[in-house]
Amino acid sequence: MIRPATPADLPAIHTLIRELADYERALEEVRTTEEQLHEALFGPHPAAYAHVATDATDTVVGYAIWFLNFSTWRGVHGIYLEDLYVHPTARGSGHGKALLTELARICVERGYQRLEWAVLNWNTPAIDFYESLGARPQDEWTVYRLTDEALTKAADTA
Repeated sequence: MIRPATPADLPAIHTLIRELADYERALEEVRTTEEQLHEALFGPHPAAYAHVATDATDTVVGYAIWFLNFSTWRGVHGIYLEDLYVHPTARGSGHGKALLTELARICVERGYQRLEWAVLNWNTPAIDFYESLGARPQDEWTVYRLTDEALTKAADTA
């Protein structure tokens, strides 16, 4: 079952975020707390949204965290999928596909024209899964990021 996340799901989502980071070989980079997730997802000015996948016992086994982006070329919003993760014991049961297709349904229902995300180049199981759904890589773009000291230094030059 796929449903919007509730505050009661935050401990499970936080645990799964850490599992995803460990899988992506970056656990030491996780700084987020349940309190930060609560503020981002359920505070007075939500910056992101979350859906969860549950099993037959209503245990959260996967999640998707997403936010709105905007295409100046198309003139409409889209969804950027920040995280999609299903616990290894629940994989192969359709939870990941159900989360992704729910976001696609939201896009179509709301008139959004894009559903985008990034995947690590070495994550071939995820790449194969995404391509099986018809997703295609955007090879002509390179993602850039400012964080930590570089972000502070750039801000200091403003």
